Formats: sequence, C-alpha cells, structure tokens
Amino acid sequence: MSAENELAALLARLRGEGRMQRGLAARLVPPDEAAAYRVAAEVARLLGWPVAGWKVAANMPAMQQALRASAPIYGRVFAPFVHRAPTVLAAARLLHPVAECEYVVELGADLPPREAPYGAEAVRAAVRSISPGMEIAECRFIADDAFPPLPAILADGSGSGSVVVGAPIADWTAQDIAGQEVVMRVNGRERRRGRAREAVGHPLDTLLWLANTLSRAGIGLTAGQVLSSGTCTGMLRARPGDSLVGDFGAFGTVEVRLES
Repeated sequence: MSAENELAALLARLRGEGRMQRGLAARLVPPDEAAAYRVAAEVARLLGWPVAGWKVAANMPAMQQALRASAPIYGRVFAPFVHRAPTVLAAARLLHPVAECEYVVELGADLPPREAPYGAEAVRAAVRSISPGMEIAECRFIADDAFPPLPAILADGSGSGSVVVGAPIADWTAQDIAGQEVVMRVNGRERRRGRAREAVGHPLDTLLWLANTLSRAGIGLTAGQVLSSGTCTGMLRARPGDSLVGDFGAFGTVEVRLES
C-alpha cells in the first residue's frame, strides 16, 4: 500500500469513528499540496458520504500565517454535518471544536470544471443565496507538540467539521455584506468581532477562488452545495456547554449550543 493510500485509510477510519490521534509518522505526511488533496479526495471516496459542500480557510495573509499556509486552503463538508440554525451539537462527538462566524454561500447552478477560468459574473449567477453561518471546525490530530505539518491537515479536509447555516439574506446582491460587522458571543459575552472585508473580502471572492482552484483539478461544484467562505471573526476554541451566537446585525443571528 502506498503512503497516500495508507494515510487516506487512516483518516477515513479516524473520521468515521470520530477519533483523534497524536502526531503522524513522517513517512505518511504528504510531500506537497497536490498529494495532500489527492489523499483528501480518497478519504471522501472511502467514506462514501455525500459531499454537501466545501470550506475555505486562510483567505488572507494573517490567517495563512496562523495556519502555516501560503495560500487559501479548502476541504469537503459532508452531508451529515450541515445543519440549519438554531441547532444543538453533541459536544462529546466533536474533536477539539473551533467556532468561526462565516458567510455561507449556497449554489443554485453547477460550476463544472472547464478549460477557461471562471469570472466574477459567472460565479455570481450560480449563487442561490448567501446566509450568516458558523463553522465548527475539527481535526483528526491532537493539537500538541506532535501536531503534523500543514499537508497532513489538508489531507484531513483542512479541518472540516460542521457548517451551520442561518436564514438567507434578503436581496443579498444589494446588501453591504463585506462591510457588515459580525460579532461572536459565547455564553452571552462578546469574544470576537470582525468584518468580511478584512478577513475574506467578499464571500463571492472565496467562491471565485474555489471554483477556479477545483476546476484546475478537474472537480466541479454542484447546485445545492454550500460553501463556508472563511472566518470573519477568527478562530475560537469551543467547549462543552457553550452557547455560541454569531450576530450578523441586520442579516440575523446563528445560534449553536454544544450539549455537554
């Protein structure tokens, strides 16, 4: 068995069993980004779970530095882990959960792989809705001094976990989504604050990047899939019993409770 196949089998087993492990043998760490994403695709094949969408992280240099990346990263989001707000998640089943307030884009049309790059208008036309949301990111590797290098995290779906989707923003094309202040509250106390403008630009910028990145790899986006477009508020470790609220002002709130 090749190292790629061995790692894919390991990650599929850990994800399927809801387990983490400490560190990763050096021989199993993918040598580069391309190999890491091949492993992630094989993990999805082995699991057989429907891919309900995608996540993008490290959109901007500050987050890239925090995640040890040199460019944005992406991962698959599986159907059992897409929820509508408000929702309750069982904390015992989450692996070192990290909460992030993000806009979620839902597609109304396919964006298949093609030779010519997608432009902004083409991806905008494929959007059904944009909603406030929250990502609850997870990782199959324990965050300690043995934490493996970034390619191993890319192979693990870039830390994909759950995506919680709020109500669609009315007339989203006319709204100042990039400029809207977003506040993360935990147990009623403000913990993070930010705007899409500084963190991701605009959710459509993320969609354009992802559509072209996947297209070059021969992968398409399909109608009905969602995109968790990158954190507006930064990463926040979530704990059992926490009540998490993403406040998107006039666009509404997203509420998630981690049931202990």
